[in-house]
Amino acid sequence: MTTPDTGAETDVVTYERRGRVALVTMNRPEYRNAQNSAMTYALDAAFERAVADPEVGVIVLAGNGKHFSAGHDIGTPGRDHEAVFENKAALWWDHVGRQGGDMRFAREMEVYLGMCRRWREIPKPTIAMVQGACIAGALMLAWTCDMIVASEDAFFSDPVVRMGIPGVEYFAHPWVLGPRRAKEVLFTGERFTAAQADAWGMLNRVVPRADLESETLALAEQIATMPPFGLALTKKAVNQCEDLMGMRAGMDSVFGLHHFAHAHNAEVGLDSLAGMNARSMRDAATAVPSANPAAAEKNGNH
Repeated sequence: MTTPDTGAETDVVTYERRGRVALVTMNRPEYRNAQNSAMTYALDAAFERAVADPEVGVIVLAGNGKHFSAGHDIGTPGRDHEAVFENKAALWWDHVGRQGGDMRFAREMEVYLGMCRRWREIPKPTIAMVQGACIAGALMLAWTCDMIVASEDAFFSDPVVRMGIPGVEYFAHPWVLGPRRAKEVLFTGERFTAAQADAWGMLNRVVPRADLESETLALAEQIATMPPFGLALTKKAVNQCEDLMGMRAGMDSVFGLHHFAHAHNAEVGLDSLAGMNARSMRDAATAVPSANPAAAEKNGNH
């Protein structure tokens, strides 16, 4: 494995154990915890460490700073999509040195869809602790967790349809939100609030920002008192039922559509992302008038 030069970003993920709880924290607050490959593999290493530690009963995933995560890194100085890491999620050749769809498919099957599926199968309960922005690829991280506790100021969106792409790679939308809400979220690209996400059944708890950490850790400690093997089997039981409802097969089919969209963009436009970047995506979101007053206020629309 070749470790990329990430400059000062050597601790893109931090790990701390508090009693029976492992706190795994994304640590690129200056970029709203945008996920580069270094962060992806650091998260995986942290989760492996927590799974191997018999003293850890529950894993909490957090984001340092004002926001949980702005999603995939599509333009920071630390973007490292050409860096080489040892594949852990998919038994496939590495994307580096490949071209076109071969490159995109190999990379996204490993670092996006594959990693999220790998983390969903962690045998210990996982809780996402979400504040501020949870956008696009950040939804994937939160959705792989068994539970989500959000602060009242948290907001969510998957705006990648603006790129002509049908949602992020880990396409759990219909199962997490229900088909009609999933279509609304994707068709409009609008942000939705923690209160809305809670009403739609996406969240377990919504708490004041000042209480987010204490409330999440208290929940984690409560769960950690349960028998570990019983928790692991119960998690597997619920996940299996989700898959029997079609989630895994549905994700596979949508992953193909996702890459068809990338190929179409590359053929007719500037690049596989339809010429969009983090700034243009943000500007597009705030430029469109909203039919939802709450979302309009959150977006800065009038």
